[in-house]
Amino acid sequence: MVKTGWHTERESAVKVTVWPESKCCPARGISKLDETLVERLWGLTEMFPDRLRSAAEVSAQCSLSVAKKLYSFTRSALWVGTTSFMILVLPVIFETERLQLEQQQLQQQRQILLGPNTGMSGGMPGMMPPAPGKM
Repeated sequence: MVKTGWHTERESAVKVTVWPESKCCPARGISKLDETLVERLWGLTEMFPDRLRSAAEVSAQCSLSVAKKLYSFTRSALWVGTTSFMILVLPVIFETERLQLEQQQLQQQRQILLGPNTGMSGGMPGMMPPAPGKM
């Protein structure tokens, strides 16, 4: 049977569980006090001086503030960079792609009208294809 009691330490109440003698075995790591991890960590803070604890708190608050500002700046910078790319660079990419497609279509038309060798040799449009030579 487990007995439970309450005792106060400073301003907080701590739950104390007393194990029956059959379950209490220090060799197996089972203690008579049942504490949560948070309660143990809170108890460990008392071994550090107040000055160190307040410095750690200020440091943690500053770190959180810097992280929030860095996140906000990163979001803004990413938005500005993305929209600038879309407005300034994408039209240039689309225009060059369109020009390359037009040049490719013109080259295909030349090959169809003047023959397959003319498109590669860069012959002038309107000129007759070169006559096949004798071997």
